[in-house]
Amino acid sequence: MTGTNGINGAAGTNGTTGRTIRVERPGDDGVALITIDRPERHNAIDLETAAELAAAWRAIRGDGRVRAVVLTGAGDRAFCTGIDRSVSVPQPASPYSMDDPLLTVGPKANDLWKPVIGAVNGMACGGAFYLLGECDFLVGAESATFFDPHTTYGMVSAYEAIGMAQRMPFGEIARMALMGTAERLSAARAYETGLVSEVVPDGEAVAAALRAAAVIASYPTAAVQGTVRAVWSAREAARTQALAGAPHLITLGNAAPELQTELFGARKRDYRVR
Repeated sequence: MTGTNGINGAAGTNGTTGRTIRVERPGDDGVALITIDRPERHNAIDLETAAELAAAWRAIRGDGRVRAVVLTGAGDRAFCTGIDRSVSVPQPASPYSMDDPLLTVGPKANDLWKPVIGAVNGMACGGAFYLLGECDFLVGAESATFFDPHTTYGMVSAYEAIGMAQRMPFGEIARMALMGTAERLSAARAYETGLVSEVVPDGEAVAAALRAAAVIASYPTAAVQGTVRAVWSAREAARTQALAGAPHLITLGNAAPELQTELFGARKRDYRVR
């Protein structure tokens, strides 16, 4: 993957790195490990990270040595907290278009049908759901939490809620999207709702995901990728239809950027974990 769209240099075992993500292949088991490496920003995604993630998925798509992928975030405080609020994202000129840098950060958005397992440590919130929504299944650490802050800050949760609605019961995703920062979903509750498939002790999420990925990678890759594609096709039509309306809803419902900034600055630190 060296030198592919800004991903260059060496890191880890037989791996590559950009400035904000690491791509590693631990051994000869056919499993790649992608780590969002911005722990000082809770692994929030800026424009550089978004570009590096898209480039990594495209590179893995054409790399026959990689047969399964684990995606995680550096450190134990956060998997990812979505878009970095220091990034200036242009406002849409039309309710039918959206210049959203997170639309291309996931594996399926980059036409990758090799299985991807998410390993979640700490917080996963907001724009992190663009990534989690395109993983095939998730492993969560016991202290992992999930929440969607959009409504608290005067923003429509559209792409995030649509992605999670494909993974969770309607009432659960509706509650998470509407309660904003007042509540966080615990790993145990995420398991009960089907958002995560396994909960493991803190510090073991990546290892558990790598073990599962290695098993999957040991199977004939054409059969595995065909199965991934088949599973996704079962929900693709509904997802595509829902996403088509997202830009319009965001344009209509988002508060002015100045109010969003004011609400973000006045955010409270208290919340309930359920």
